[in-house]
Amino acid sequence: MKNFWRELPRPFFALAPMADVTDAAFRRIVAKYSKVPGGVPYVTYTEFVSADGLVLAPEAGRSRLLKDLLFTEAERPVVAQFFTAAPAHMERAAALAAKMGFDGVDINMGCPAEVVVGQGAGAELIRNQALAQELIAAAKRGAPGLPVSVKTRLGYHQDELETWVPALLEARPVAIIIHARTRKELSQVPAHWERVARAVEIRDALGSETLIVGNGDVRDVGHGRELAAQTGADGVMIGRGAFGDPWLFSGARRAEDSVSEKLRVLVEHARLYEELLRETKGFAPMRKTLTSGYCRGFPGAKELRVALMEAGDAGAVERVVESFLKTR
Repeated sequence: MKNFWRELPRPFFALAPMADVTDAAFRRIVAKYSKVPGGVPYVTYTEFVSADGLVLAPEAGRSRLLKDLLFTEAERPVVAQFFTAAPAHMERAAALAAKMGFDGVDINMGCPAEVVVGQGAGAELIRNQALAQELIAAAKRGAPGLPVSVKTRLGYHQDELETWVPALLEARPVAIIIHARTRKELSQVPAHWERVARAVEIRDALGSETLIVGNGDVRDVGHGRELAAQTGADGVMIGRGAFGDPWLFSGARRAEDSVSEKLRVLVEHARLYEELLRETKGFAPMRKTLTSGYCRGFPGAKELRVALMEAGDAGAVERVVESFLKTR
């Protein structure tokens, strides 16, 4: 098995999987502006994809799901993330990931959404440790040549790290990514990074080689390095800190230094989304992505966000941006 995780510098970084955010267009834009000479190496994650849908959906539905797994060579190393409560479906999804050329497979054991936990998947697996272990084994069977990781949380209603992490370690995933909140906490409280440090202690005490990756409230690469130093985590995953900042891993200046450059890339992002995904997803998810990160921290940003929320396509986005820049 080729394990790219072991070749990464410490601490390494990862771009978090975020539903309706880290789609193919988002990932390509980040790769274009961050996978550059002098940039910080990072692991790319797809949005989570339903393994049940890949196995059971009719061809039209399956084709839509496969759009979420589009990737380019520039995004490597790239990991496909799946969710399911059915080991047989996880095995087949992992096999598909291997066939498509992914560098790794990740199992979502942390999503708090009712539609996911209601299926027995996502964060619900924290309450079914035996099934969680079966899913890891199934992914390994399906993709014996790929490293299998898990993204999860501290617990369901309360912190269950002391029993949950050892259970996962028994199944020997190559990495455990810990969003340092419980399912109940969602993202409504500060991330408990001291518990990431505790996960590292548990791993070391058990003599495991599994990597521990922390996630939650990471602002940027510098902040991530500080958290890794404080906790001993092998890596850091960044989610919302990537909104509107394709330069996040570039090692270059922050995008806020140039509003016009930031808005130019906003338009580029909108056009790429339209090219790749509008047919299957519509344009509404793109409006949220454009306004949640690109349009903050400068005079007139609020008014620009309001105008962009009315945009129905990339052409409208470009017209709104051009009009805004003329008034600066």
